[in-house]
Amino acid sequence: MTKSKRILAFHLLNDRSGSPKVLSQILKAWAHENKEIILYTSAHENGFLSDIKGIQQKNAWYKFSSNPWIRLVYYSLSQIILFLRLLFVIKKSDIVYVNTVLPFGAALAGKIKGAKIIYHVHESTVNPAILKWFLFKIVALTATEIINVSQYVESAHNIKSTNNHLIYNAIDESFLAERKEKVINDNPKNILMVCSLKAYKGVFEFINLAKDNPQFKFRLVLNASQPDIDSFFEDHTLTENLSLYSTQKNLHPFFQWADLIVNLSRPDRWIETFGLTIIEGMAYGLPSIVPPVGGILEVIQDRKSGYKVDSRNRIELNAKIKMLMENKFVYKEFSQEATKRLELFREQKMLNSINQMIGEY
Repeated sequence: MTKSKRILAFHLLNDRSGSPKVLSQILKAWAHENKEIILYTSAHENGFLSDIKGIQQKNAWYKFSSNPWIRLVYYSLSQIILFLRLLFVIKKSDIVYVNTVLPFGAALAGKIKGAKIIYHVHESTVNPAILKWFLFKIVALTATEIINVSQYVESAHNIKSTNNHLIYNAIDESFLAERKEKVINDNPKNILMVCSLKAYKGVFEFINLAKDNPQFKFRLVLNASQPDIDSFFEDHTLTENLSLYSTQKNLHPFFQWADLIVNLSRPDRWIETFGLTIIEGMAYGLPSIVPPVGGILEVIQDRKSGYKVDSRNRIELNAKIKMLMENKFVYKEFSQEATKRLELFREQKMLNSINQMIGEY
């Protein structure tokens, strides 16, 4: 890549979820390589995209609202503003890197200016359905290249008009460097889930698990503030073996504590396209329970490093967890396989694939 070629990166909501985490890994690597990077994202002091050294960061206005209709208005307005703003910024020689399908204003402006547009697609589910249709039409219209985080994502959007690349998300090498030594527990009893504060993420199914299994301890780490958590669960009775936690900058103590990590997203309402917290759990040798559909099935090996279970099937979910937690020989085998599986999701492999594609421009 020539020195004059800039990369303009875009992400809507700078929080501590999976997609900004992955983008932060990419941007840090590019900054280390002295690439000229300008990042446009929402202002948030605790997000994964905050204060990345070696890049320019611009505030792209966006305001989140719990009301879906107000949120849609804010979102639409944010993209109109971004589009108009970028018409005076983007050059034909630039690479426009759009993280998730949401920052469509950047893609449209880049298309008009004749820039190369790379979409990093993390999602297959967008609500409402008309918005999903619109956003993926924009991808098909504007993208020069599409990075898909799983085979499932590519098959879900099924865009054939441009080049598709399968590049799995990867575990952050800094995460591995900070990892604490962990010995496989002969008496596993601690179950962890890390997710957004959404019903479709299976938070109520997790609560039911705690009720059904008083012999185990449960921790639920939510990407939300404590007041929001208190409000969300105010009408629900929580058992003593369940602890709730607000947004955490450091998850290592939780992985160190855990013996099993679960993702209980409801397949009827949300399809997981990958599973970043699952591979972070692998770094600690944690077996996993995941949904039976989506890209997350490309992360684990069913009946080797974890089980696929529909979280709506309460009987089967309890049975699979007990099968793992109450049989130390099965647990040890699954734990060892989870550790081996991690090697498929190393950061340098992801970065090499992306850089090889970027280098063609």
